[in-house]
Amino acid sequence: MQNGQPPEHPAQDPPAAPPAAPTAAPPMPDVPAPPPHPAPARVDLRVSKRILWIGAAVYPLHNIARVYTFVMRPKRREATMRFLRYTAGTLITGFIAMLPGLPSLALGGSDSGGAGYVSFIWFVALIAEIFFVIDLCSVLFAADHHVLAVETSGASTALVTSRDPRYLDQVVGQISYAIDHPDTEFRVTVESITFSPKNYYFGDNVNMYGGTGNVGIGA
Repeated sequence: MQNGQPPEHPAQDPPAAPPAAPTAAPPMPDVPAPPPHPAPARVDLRVSKRILWIGAAVYPLHNIARVYTFVMRPKRREATMRFLRYTAGTLITGFIAMLPGLPSLALGGSDSGGAGYVSFIWFVALIAEIFFVIDLCSVLFAADHHVLAVETSGASTALVTSRDPRYLDQVVGQISYAIDHPDTEFRVTVESITFSPKNYYFGDNVNMYGGTGNVGIGA
């Protein structure tokens, strides 16, 4: 018999763990579709302490000369006449500008330098005409806007809009009431508007019939 420690059993590797099931990737968040038209910028219109605030603009109530609503319409007829005038001017200018290249074009044919000069002139005219068409379409297809205007005794005028014209009429009544009642305060939300005075009628259209010496001021 031999004395001593019992022989050690060789260490066995632990059984391999079963492969982990692949974890599912987190679902992508739903991205809402962009709106068909950009949302108009909304601003606060409020009266506080005899001051009318429209966004960050300040108008003292005692300086307000008139508050009214009207429909601001694009100047479609003027835009059409402007397009025709610019087109005629472009054609006349193009014909005049191409005159120096005509002798060279007549002598050298289509391979002469005059042909390249004439082509360049009409290429510039075509680019200008495309610009005129875009300008015309931007006015012809522009929408009408129901607008609330606040005119002061100076030269400044504030314009805001809303999709509901009756809502603008109510705001006119509230501002008018606040002018006559110093303690009145209120706050509403309206929409701001950005436009080019060249493309829209602004203000009143005055028609006068009969008489002499009449002076009409219109937009």
